[in-house]
This record gives sequence, structure tokens and C-alpha cells, in this order.
Amino acid sequence: MKLNYLGFAIPLFLFFIALEYLYSKRKGKNFFQYAESVANLNVGIAERLLDLFTTSLFFGIFVYIHKHFALFDIKAGWLTWVLLFLATDLVWYWYHRLAHEINAFWAVHVVHHQSEDFNYTVSARITVFQAVVRCAFWAVLPLIGFPPLMISLFLLVHGLYPFFIHTQALGKWGWLEKILVTPTHHGIHHASNPEYLDKNYGDVLIIWDKLFGTFAKERKDVEIVYGLTKPLNSHSFLWQHFHFVLEVFMNFRYAKGFRAKWKVLFGKPDDLDPRYRSILERKLLNVHSQHRPATLAIRQYVTAQTIFSLGLLFVVLLFEHYLGAMQLFLLSAFIIVSLINSGAILDQRRWIFYLEYSRLLLVMVAIGVFYPNSWTFVGIATALLLMTWYFRPIRRYYFRILYA
Repeated sequence: MKLNYLGFAIPLFLFFIALEYLYSKRKGKNFFQYAESVANLNVGIAERLLDLFTTSLFFGIFVYIHKHFALFDIKAGWLTWVLLFLATDLVWYWYHRLAHEINAFWAVHVVHHQSEDFNYTVSARITVFQAVVRCAFWAVLPLIGFPPLMISLFLLVHGLYPFFIHTQALGKWGWLEKILVTPTHHGIHHASNPEYLDKNYGDVLIIWDKLFGTFAKERKDVEIVYGLTKPLNSHSFLWQHFHFVLEVFMNFRYAKGFRAKWKVLFGKPDDLDPRYRSILERKLLNVHSQHRPATLAIRQYVTAQTIFSLGLLFVVLLFEHYLGAMQLFLLSAFIIVSLINSGAILDQRRWIFYLEYSRLLLVMVAIGVFYPNSWTFVGIATALLLMTWYFRPIRRYYFRILYA
């Protein structure tokens, strides 16, 4: 069988999350908040899914640049691997630093910093938009002359390390703190304390931060607060991805003159007018509406959805070579709508019922695509008729159970 064994990264990822959770419970500490963890996993599920459609594209770009524009012809060898490691880590440092200092890049990186937790689920908060921007930075590697296959293989390995430093469970690493980016260093990077803002950008080596003056050491007199300087107060999948893009758009729209508009796109996040964030929250999030605490039914339903989305993602990744274009599209669409729905349920939005119907329609279409026969179409038509006829009673019953 032709399987995509990268799919097994999902159960491995979940294993370490479970291990960290059990450790934190045993130590009597609270590393995990339920809604935060679900929101983190939702972002990660979407990124892993969309990687199916972008990874080969990125490799093709590396091949094209190396073939037509490479400055040097660097041959594979042990020294090349060492140089590639140093070059990749240095490029990452500058990508990461500029992603905090330039609004156009912060718009795609901000999602990674939204969580008010710091645990292994936070490492999943990478968007496909961020992956595109990183690819643009890493394109300098084939331009220098590093072989594209080496670059792709190394980026795969290089991407594993950051996962293990998103945790409070591993403590300090002794003398390795002087060389490597450790959980202590990276926890500081995720802090919203003024003393720690825009520090410790490194991915594997901390030497770049020390070299370029962005290193910060943990202070015993400062209690770390994770997340953004102004918290989102929402677990909406869509809001998490696009709130800053909308802020930039509104600032750009009302900025006067070319210089001001340029500053909106390429200035620092602190340069934006914060009033537009409040306007967007009132109009799109209705932040003044009173939401009651999540009911047991909400937690159980969202948990079931998250588990099912993870399981379906695993199946799609593992068997991607056996899925047709339409099958892959329908399964991907179902996962994405489920992620949007899950976040909206956590925020207790009333429009989620329409998403539930959308998910049912996608299921029916998928059944028709996977099992095309007359009985299938009769069953789908009957189900659609019943869903339309009993729309309002079903909606009332749904909200009664979910929101109590």
C-alpha cells in the first residue's frame, strides 16, 4: 500500500500532549485550559490539512529557484548539512523577528501567539498563511545553492524541535541554556509582559538572539503572562485567523497619504490605531453580549467534534494517494467547517445551527460521491426533505440541549 506515513505524526503529537497533561495534573499545576486547548488544536488541524495542497508547491518553488537562479552549486555532504543547519536557523531567526516587527508578517504570525496557555497544543498554532511567508524566506536557501531535496528534508527535521520547547514541564536545561533555545527561553518569547516583549526569536540556537541583541533571561521577580498584550476573548476559528488582517485593512483604508498607508503595512503593530480593534469586536463579535459558562453538553459535544476531526485528518493524510480530487475536497471542507463550528460553539454563537446543516449537507454529498447508486440518492433526498420540514423544531431542540 502507498501510505503517507507522515500521518502518524498526529497520534505521536497527541501522545506527548497527553503525557504533558498527566504530568501537570500530577504536579498539581494548570498547564491546560479546555477552550484554549481546543482552539489551539483546531488551528493545527487546519494547517496540517492544508499542507496537503501546499507542500509539493513549496518544493517545486525551491527546485525552480535552484535550477534557474542558484548562486553556487553546493554538493551534498556532511559539511553541507552543517552549513544548511546554520543557514536555516539564521533565516528562521530573521523571519521570526520580522514577523513581530512588520504588520504584513505579524498578520499571519499573530495566530501563534494568541493562546493564553503555554503547552504542546500551542505548538500547533501555525497557519498555512504563515507557512507561505516562511517559504518565501527559506527560498534564499536554494538561491544560495543548497540542493532542494536537502532543504525539504532538513526543514522536516528542523520543524520537530520547536514542538518540544512549547512546554512548562521540562524546566531548565543547565548549560544547554547557553546554546539552545529551551522551553524557558521560548516561554519568555510567548509572554506578554512588557519586560519580555519581542525577545528570544531563535528556533534551535539561542546564539542569534545573543548576537543581535534580542535575548532575554528569565527573571524571578516577573510572573509570566502568556498570550497577546490585548487578549482576543474569543475562540472563534475565523476571528483568530483574520482579526489582525481586518485591523490592518481598516487602518490602511482610513490612513491619509502614501506614507501613512505604507506605515500601516510595513510598520510595527504598535503603530496601528487600537480603536479599530474595538470597532471590529463590537460589529463582528458582539463582545458586549453575555455568554454563560460552557455547559457540560457543550464540552462533550466540542470534545467529540475535535476527536472526530483529528481522526478524519489522520485518515485523509494516511490515505491521500487513494482519494480522488472530489473526495479529498469534500472531506477537507467537512473538517474546515467543523473547526469553524467548534469555535463558534465555544463562543456560544446562535448561527452555529446553519453550520451544522452545512456539515450534514457535506456528509450527504460525500456519501453520494463515495457510494453513487439510486438507493443512496433516494436516501439523501428523503433526509433533505425531513431536514427542511422540521428545521425549526430541530433547531429549538438543538439549542435546548447544547446551551441549556
